[in-house]
Amino acid sequence: MPLLRLDKLLAGQGQGSRKEVHTLLRGGRVQVDGQTVTDAGQKVDPDRQRVTLDGHALLWRAHLYLMMNKPAGVISASRDPKARTVLDLLPADLCRPGLFPAGRLDKDTEGFLLITDDGAFAHDILAPRRHVEKIYLATLDRPADTADTDAFATGLTLEDGLHCLPARLWLGEGTDAYAAVREGKFHQVRRMFAARGKQVVHLRRIQIGGLALDESLAPGEARELTPAERDRIGLRL
Repeated sequence: MPLLRLDKLLAGQGQGSRKEVHTLLRGGRVQVDGQTVTDAGQKVDPDRQRVTLDGHALLWRAHLYLMMNKPAGVISASRDPKARTVLDLLPADLCRPGLFPAGRLDKDTEGFLLITDDGAFAHDILAPRRHVEKIYLATLDRPADTADTDAFATGLTLEDGLHCLPARLWLGEGTDAYAAVREGKFHQVRRMFAARGKQVVHLRRIQIGGLALDESLAPGEARELTPAERDRIGLRL
């Protein structure tokens, strides 16, 4: 990969703003291959050289891919002056410039949210033509039936005339139902059930592509994806 300025590398790894990184360097806290470096403009090859901060190695990653178990009451945005966002929930070691939620979950919807700084990857999994399904578990005010399954499969037209792509629906226990969609229109899953005369009481995204939500993550927690997990997200079901 191309050589990177040391200050850009440190800032990109979430070690602070450019100004804060310069303070770290001036304080002699950064080493490259065992040698203390104070020059912010020094070029390094993160694939070949060992960069440490206070003796701890920094693992270079060109992009970051996070799975979050989004709680209700938090908005899917990078920043908002009036409300708490999903990025506000990230611990310091998972923060870095450029992160954004890849696809939205409504404020009251919970579950699997992908957060990344890789725009091309996000586009690939969100584009309907890629056929990457997002699977939701919905608890309804009354049970769905096979007529609803057929209606989802043919493609619903919502109350405002918006036509949805065909989607999969299968029935769970009681008033639970599972919906798999390839789009991400505003409040889409809730509106699809509303078009069938049913109200969503609780909604949770449980899977993207071939990757299910890690149920060990408490609401608001996040972790990095492994390369294998990242590949599974793009699987067509």
